[in-house]
Amino acid sequence: DMISLKREREIELDDDDNEDGVVIKRGRGHAVEDRRSRHCPYLDTINRSVLDFDFEKLCSISLSHINVYACLICGKYFQGRGQKSHAYTHSVQFSHHVFLNLHTLKFYCLPDNYEIIDSSLEDITYVLKPTFTKQHIAGLDKQGKLYRAYDGTTYLPGIVGLNNIKANDYANVVLQAFSNVPPLRNYFLEEENYREIRRPPGDIMFLLVQRFGELMRKLWNPRNFKAHVSPHEMLQAVVLCSKKTFQITKQGDAVDFMTWFLNALHGALGGTKKKPSIITKAFQGSMRIFSKKLPHPDLLPEEKEALLLTEEYQEQMSESTFLFLTLDLPTAPLYKDEKEQLIIPQVPLFNILGKFSGTTEKEYKTYKENFLKRFQLTKLPPYLIFCIKRFTKNNFFVEKNPTIVNFPITNVDLSEYLTEEAQATEKNTTYDLVANVVHDGKPTEGSYRIHVLHHGTGKWYEMQDLQVIDILPQMITLSEAYIQIWKRQESSDTNSHTAE
Repeated sequence: DMISLKREREIELDDDDNEDGVVIKRGRGHAVEDRRSRHCPYLDTINRSVLDFDFEKLCSISLSHINVYACLICGKYFQGRGQKSHAYTHSVQFSHHVFLNLHTLKFYCLPDNYEIIDSSLEDITYVLKPTFTKQHIAGLDKQGKLYRAYDGTTYLPGIVGLNNIKANDYANVVLQAFSNVPPLRNYFLEEENYREIRRPPGDIMFLLVQRFGELMRKLWNPRNFKAHVSPHEMLQAVVLCSKKTFQITKQGDAVDFMTWFLNALHGALGGTKKKPSIITKAFQGSMRIFSKKLPHPDLLPEEKEALLLTEEYQEQMSESTFLFLTLDLPTAPLYKDEKEQLIIPQVPLFNILGKFSGTTEKEYKTYKENFLKRFQLTKLPPYLIFCIKRFTKNNFFVEKNPTIVNFPITNVDLSEYLTEEAQATEKNTTYDLVANVVHDGKPTEGSYRIHVLHHGTGKWYEMQDLQVIDILPQMITLSEAYIQIWKRQESSDTNSHTAE
């Protein structure tokens, strides 16, 4: 171990760039100056089709994160560039000469060890680290220009497939849904927005913020080499930060993941109950909860009546914030006859929204007490998330409710679910769908796909892992929707809708 530590230290010394960009080699007892930049005769050996910067930046031999270089001829990652280093050895052994330092974004020719400065390499650094100007970000939703990737495929930035590494489609659909929420996307596209956030020493949660930002920039990159992205580094951060609650190798639940991810991002961005973050600004609304304790069902009628008169059994009201609303489905019929076998139960969205009417009462059982609760909304967020409760966990297994929810894709007015005071203050209460996550198949296995609206073209797309297809809006409502994101209409939109 001491030897490998010494070796790693040597590799660090090999790469000690001083201020002037002159590489000083100190590893061998005397300093030799390397000229900063020469014209490199090997640039035409670079193979852009093998370059993939979506994977963890570690050396393919030593598995170290320190001083990692990508070989631009075969795409592999190696550590160090001084003599005896893995990159140096690789260059001599295979006659591969052009390398990129994945951290400093500088190019070098090995084994001669000089820095290459050439503007023709700029497309490679852009794919490794895409950057967005305010002007670029402001125009993202105003146009639907197709871009051509280096591999020849055309794509719309933002409408890009994500690799399913093993069983991570439950996380992919949530990441894709959030990449389609403009204020969230715009915030993460510009690293300056969160670079200065102070975190306690040793805090790993900020990794989630950095990786999510990197993933956003890759998904919206107009100069990609290929028309899909691997969420590998993002998901490794998820596994680490969730202490393996969410894995890449076994299917998880998209709502569980979304709940954890929203709260984790909010906290990592310095948000608290009192202090907002971009997460709460986009998604947080509030509601009133009216709660009434019920007497135990086994009591005699007169005992129940006596209890109902006491203070403890009077209705209590509390105010609570939410990042999403859970909508309950009516129980699907248990026994079907031959004819009904073919009928999938359906329910209108407004029926299940009735939970928030302020009059609908629902019974909640805890292990020792029962409550009747009713809900009413007091503030609507710019983006409203619905989670449709399809799964119920019994002691033995998970059951899935296949009921189809019928919903219009635009102009869903939620004013009737607001308290009277809120109806007077909330100007815009009409929402349009922007993302729809679907769960297909059995409860514990099954797979996920997502429908997203591309704001620039007004068209809908369906994404399932790497597959991206356009889809007619009327097809969306036939699916087993699980998570939906709705966007509040702006005042000007509302007028244009009514004028049509």
